[in-house]
Amino acid sequence: MFVTQDTSELAARIQSGAVVAYPTEAVFGLGCDPRNLTAVRKLLALKQRPSDKGLILIAADFAQIRPFLASDISPSDAQTQPDNITWVFPANPATSPLLRGRYTSLAVRITKHPLVRALCSELNGPLVSTSANLTGEPPCYSAQAVIEHFQHHPFAPDAVLDGPTGGQLNPTEIRDAISGTILRHS
Repeated sequence: MFVTQDTSELAARIQSGAVVAYPTEAVFGLGCDPRNLTAVRKLLALKQRPSDKGLILIAADFAQIRPFLASDISPSDAQTQPDNITWVFPANPATSPLLRGRYTSLAVRITKHPLVRALCSELNGPLVSTSANLTGEPPCYSAQAVIEHFQHHPFAPDAVLDGPTGGQLNPTEIRDAISGTILRHS
């Protein structure tokens, strides 16, 4: 498993179809380019996650996730929130069911984590984001924990971005972007 602190190197690997682990606001995440459905399938297999559950996209800014959302959606509070909030928007009908699962909506977050913002900027696009663990197991909080967690697993991330998490203690709050309803408390 390749480990780096260089977001440019990791971005190049993601653009080549890699599934990577990286620090987020609270835990290490697994991600890939959401436009590369082969990589998304690989991520779902690695995580042992059912494809009907859907995934979250994270981005440096709203423009990066805009193509995945319904055409009549405006960013509203989603790009100006001071806290890390994951928003659920109506999805663009062309958005793959591998990303949105069985839903007609898509969960998205404008990340505040500096390394992930830099990575998304290098990619000029969003990342899939799900916790770096097998479904049902505890998440990883460091690059070393990711390496140890996946070392004996038949699938493992292709690369790891080594860096600190953002120090947030709980997963991000999830809100419906249309109604404002809180779907998951942080």
